[in-house]
Amino acid sequence: MPDTHIPLAEGPRVLVRSFRHDDADEFTALVRESKALHHPWLFPPGTAEAYAEYARRLIEDPTRAGHLVCARDDGRIAGFININNIVRGAFLCGALGYGAFAHAAGRGLMGEGLGLVVRHAFGPLGLHRLEANIQPGNTASIALVRRAGFRLEGYSPDFLLIDGAWRDHERWAITKGMPGAAFE
Repeated sequence: MPDTHIPLAEGPRVLVRSFRHDDADEFTALVRESKALHHPWLFPPGTAEAYAEYARRLIEDPTRAGHLVCARDDGRIAGFININNIVRGAFLCGALGYGAFAHAAGRGLMGEGLGLVVRHAFGPLGLHRLEANIQPGNTASIALVRRAGFRLEGYSPDFLLIDGAWRDHERWAITKGMPGAAFE
């Protein structure tokens, strides 16, 4: 198992590292502080019990890779970028799930972090494709992937069950070596 205290990637303003069980207090406090920012798009774990299960899956499940984006200036967690549903073999693909925390929103930290995660996915993780499924009204999330070079590939009605309802999503993707990708 990799040392979760060593950053997976570092940029000028952020570092990306794996989730740890001992991040529970900071992570859940940031979730509670960021509730208005996240609603109605996402619902990360806001209690120690929910975080423990969430982190366990990200740490132990080989079809997931959880990444925390941390500000280099103060070490605080700025957000998270997880690669879920990793499929090996001929597909070599994963689905992104991510969110910024309120104190870091609008500062460009998640954009830098996403570039680092994409490089890590296409490098050490050996993936060829990453997908992001985003609700059409989530303009901040769409802008994030667009800046990183993801392309819009389609629209999926009733795609994911979120907050008790089936939500439509736009499908965005990036592939290794894709022209115009911000990570190149």
